[in-house]
Formats: sequence, structure tokens, C-alpha cells
Amino acid sequence: MENGRIDVSIIIITWKMHDLLEICLKSLYRYTTGINFELVIIDNNSCDGTSEMIKEKYPDVILITNPSNKGVAPARNQGMQISKGKYILILDADMEFVENSVLKLFKFMELNPKYGMVGSKLIDSNGAIQFSCKRFPTLLSFLFRRLEKFSLIAESKVLQHHTMQDWDHSSIRFVDYLIGACQFIRHEVVRGIGYYDSNIFYGPEDIDYCIRIWRAGWQIAYYPETKIIHHEQRITKRKILSIISIKHLWGIIYLYKKYNGRIRI
Repeated sequence: MENGRIDVSIIIITWKMHDLLEICLKSLYRYTTGINFELVIIDNNSCDGTSEMIKEKYPDVILITNPSNKGVAPARNQGMQISKGKYILILDADMEFVENSVLKLFKFMELNPKYGMVGSKLIDSNGAIQFSCKRFPTLLSFLFRRLEKFSLIAESKVLQHHTMQDWDHSSIRFVDYLIGACQFIRHEVVRGIGYYDSNIFYGPEDIDYCIRIWRAGWQIAYYPETKIIHHEQRITKRKILSIISIKHLWGIIYLYKKYNGRIRI
């Protein structure tokens, strides 16, 4: 590490994703070169051997083990609070690198100081684009996201507008918000606006953070000139009535109350 400088603090929270996390870490270390980074992993009480695997195979990782599942925002905050990098990269545990995306995102931000956050293009395991940048949601689009397995809903103008399907995702552009699977954040932004809202256990903490970034005078960009595979789990859609799904719903209600029913800049 050059002069003790850390360019990027990579923060990953994990909960019962042992195998996917191992894929993520192998690919991260394989492709990430030419940059000084630290890796902080927060294990939300996975109880699946995750912490043991990290200690054995990746002893340089800064590991935080929680005695219970603290949720997404609170756990990410734990990592952000100890991070030392000029930038912070928030990643989901189900990501797989196929190129040196961390360096590319770093170089983009270094050349574009107006941006407070940038996100990579995300694709699924078949190479199809995931709609990882979106317009701020309406209540109807939130509902449609839960029901998009039905073709009429998936093809609706409401959902296509929200997920920006009217655009080919091939150019750099401003976006309302980026999903929390990949948020590359300038540490200066964090010092100015603080951490994720810890009242949101799981769900729209990414929307809230992007609103605050925009309102603080920064811009948010989608950067498709690098890509990462996202083996998306979508747990709230697999089990609509699960505890996680209920907490996600509460997060949405909380968000609307926080912004007096108007989720926008």
C-alpha cells in the first residue's frame, strides 16, 4: 500500500450467502489491480460458515461479526464508520467481477468531481442488463415491482418508466438513484450527509441515500463502461409474506413518511 493511502474501501454485508460471497471474493481479488483498497465484510449472523471461511482464506479482510441480523442499512453503516478510503464501494455479496471494475469506477470519479456517486452496469448470469438505475418511484410503481412476475405488470408503462426501460443503458447519464448492490461513493459525500438511515432495516435505504446526495448538491451517474455480474437473490419476491418482506414494506412506509409522501429531489 503506497504511503498507507487507501483509494477505495469496499464494504460488503452478507447474510446466509456463503457460496455466492466466496465467488464474489475470488473474482474481486482476481481482477482488482492497480489500486489500493481495503475490504470490510459485515456478517449478519449467517451461521453458515461464512465468518470461518473469511478468516481462513482472506485473513486481510476486516471482518465484523454481528450476533444477530442487524439489517442492511445498520450493517453497512458499521463498515462505513471504520472505512479509510477516499471512496467507498458498497457491494452486495452476490456480485461477480469479470474485469477491473473498481479501478475503472475510481478513475471515472477522479476525473468527474461533480459526481457524489456512480454505479456500474449490472448484468445477470446470462448477460442480460439489470435495471440497476431507476427513476424515483411512485406508490404504484412500488406495488408493480412486487407483482412484475405477471407479464401485464412487467410490460406496463408505469414499471418501464420507473426502471428506465425506455433507454438502452449504453451511455453515461445522470440518474435519480442507483440500487444498493453497487454504489461507489465519494467519502467527502459521506462526511457531509452522514450514513444510511438506520431506521430502514431492509429495502429503500438506497433510494433515501440518493435523495440526500442530490439534495446536498452532488450528482449521481450510471457508468456502463464497466460491468459486474449480479446474481440477484430478490428474497422479498420469493417469499412475499416473510419477515424480511414485511420489514421491506415498513421501510417503504417509513420513506414516504420521512419525505411527506413525495419521494423526489
